[in-house]
Amino acid sequence: MTYSIIGTGNIACFLGARLRASGHQCIGIYGRKKEVAELLADTCYAEKYGTIDDVYDGDADVCFLAVADVAIPIVADQLSFKKTVLIHTAGAVGIESLKDAARDYGVLWPIYSILKNNQPMHREIPCAWETNSPKAAKYLKEIAHGITDILFEAKYEQRKWLHVAAVVSNNFTTHLIAICDKICAENNLPFSVLMPIIEQTFDRIKHGDPKTMQTGPAIRKDNSTINAQMNLLEGHSDWQKIYESITHSIQNFR
Repeated sequence: MTYSIIGTGNIACFLGARLRASGHQCIGIYGRKKEVAELLADTCYAEKYGTIDDVYDGDADVCFLAVADVAIPIVADQLSFKKTVLIHTAGAVGIESLKDAARDYGVLWPIYSILKNNQPMHREIPCAWETNSPKAAKYLKEIAHGITDILFEAKYEQRKWLHVAAVVSNNFTTHLIAICDKICAENNLPFSVLMPIIEQTFDRIKHGDPKTMQTGPAIRKDNSTINAQMNLLEGHSDWQKIYESITHSIQNFR
């Protein structure tokens, strides 16, 4: 199939590289950062569009709108497709944001943390999809198989909750580990000594119910330890609030 991409961020670069490698043909790339768009276009052996008006209807089978969530309706307002299927890539934005921009449209959301300079090489990248028409579904699924082996349909109401879960499991977890790194650095301790327990944590949840794997002072209701650690964090009020909030959540989790 043929495709074009509006956007030059992490997802745009991932789509361009993965779809080109799977045999799909990129027609063109548009992005506000001209130098980055040109580099991505060169990588995909495609044209660099000078303006968004150059993204013509019918030039490609599919156009990916791979921009920030808040920019989706703004960019979509500048498009008018009757032939090309328009697909955005955001988990927390409904397909209705595209209804005035294209006749056939949908969402393809990779549930994965993707960085343009450290892209996954495997195909185990779950992708949720939703479309408004049979044509959009056919085109989306055909091109999506160039990205992943794990493709499932999820309506907006489902994706909203899945996006919350993805934010907590990935972004929040990364931040918590960054806090641990900072604690070690401030106290002249090697962060590396925490790696075995971090790896053990993620290995355990692959094989059982995360709720049953919970250990530590919160689940034991060891108030002496909890209070002592809260006091230790007095110099970092944000971390102290996180510690208190998660402790409360653990103790009241059902």
